Amino acid sequence: MNSDNLADIFGPPHKRSLADDVVDRLRQAIYSGRLAPDFRLREETLAEFLGVSRGPIREALLQLEREGLVIKEPNRGATVARLAREDLEEVYSLRMALELFAVRQAIRKGQPKHFDEMQKIVDAMTTAVERGIDVQEAARLDVEFHEIMYQAASHKRLYDFWSTLKPQIHIFLLARNVANPDFREYIIPAHQDILDGLRARDEARVVALTQEHLSAAYERILKSYPESEKTRNS
Repeated sequence: MNSDNLADIFGPPHKRSLADDVVDRLRQAIYSGRLAPDFRLREETLAEFLGVSRGPIREALLQLEREGLVIKEPNRGATVARLAREDLEEVYSLRMALELFAVRQAIRKGQPKHFDEMQKIVDAMTTAVERGIDVQEAARLDVEFHEIMYQAASHKRLYDFWSTLKPQIHIFLLARNVANPDFREYIIPAHQDILDGLRARDEARVVALTQEHLSAAYERILKSYPESEKTRNS
């Protein structure tokens, strides 16, 4: 079977749709805080503002709902999700399970190119902290580091689960206090230690470091929740 036959079967290569662009713009607006939790996302208003029909808006909202960034409710429509303590518990318990598997896979299948990319991200973290990092940049770099690690795991279905969870993790990371010296003293060494362990193919060390890293991340984010919500959900 030659390429002409394949073209007949599958048609032309998939092109990026208007809905993909809308998803990216809305997701970035949520990440940056310009679209705050509980903000109502009216299809007609978004379509007019973004200069597209309501079809791509509807598709984009469905995708963001799958990512956990948008909630649809009867008689209210779509709103930007407010991630509660219960969401934090679920996301981080699932992340722990996925990531421990991911690091074991990355130790076995990761290539030097993956580790080099991760080192570039750690170096970028260092530079950003030295000049003054903000929460958006800190969250972006943190997610990028783990994104490469999941790529290094070379496990398609694992990566699919990570891709679904990633937007919610990103939102939680925006809750951290990057001005806290504790953040600056911990975040870069923690990522560097994990990377060094991956390069050394030291599974026991990397698993222990990952558990410690994710547990510490959870505790830091938990501090952003009001005491009343911590108590109610405990």
